[in-house]
Amino acid sequence: MNTMLRKSVLGVAGLAFAGGLAAGPLHATAAHAAPPVEAKPVAVAVQADKPDSGKLIPHGVQGAQSRIDLDGEQVANAKAIIAATKKAGLPERAAVISIATSLQESKLENLGHLGDRNDHDSLGLFQQRPSSGWGTPEQITDPEYSTTAFLKGLKQVDGWQDMPLTEAAQTVQVSAYPDAYAQWEQQAADLVAQHWNS
Repeated sequence: MNTMLRKSVLGVAGLAFAGGLAAGPLHATAAHAAPPVEAKPVAVAVQADKPDSGKLIPHGVQGAQSRIDLDGEQVANAKAIIAATKKAGLPERAAVISIATSLQESKLENLGHLGDRNDHDSLGLFQQRPSSGWGTPEQITDPEYSTTAFLKGLKQVDGWQDMPLTEAAQTVQVSAYPDAYAQWEQQAADLVAQHWNS
């Protein structure tokens, strides 16, 4: 086949092919046409992932663990600690340390002056003392303020992120019972896991 004839045949075939594409698919008759589908938005509930337990308890819990039932006020105080931690730009582990400390110091109750039962002038969620420079009684009994004050102290502890919880808490609190914080680590981690993304 000569070159001229071959070009003519290919050209006609190309036109026929292009014409078929241009014409598009065959149209269905109205009787066989699919009914139009109305698109409706679908609401999907997406629950944010819970924090990784490896971030919450990187060293595993130390010793026997304690747990108490919490009332609404105590849960609200735990949530306030979490909110203050997030506001300070600190990770979940800081919230676990803070909540465990508060569980030991006050059972997550925002304590006022307890008279003879009070440890000197200790107040609030962390039993911070105005006479030790933690703030005024009004400030210390404000959950956001007292948490922020605790976190400020925690940030000054070199390597707090890699310390066992009780060591990090004790370095800030200087308690007469330095190992007592460890018993609350699991409950504190559970509270952070439950409320960090709520």
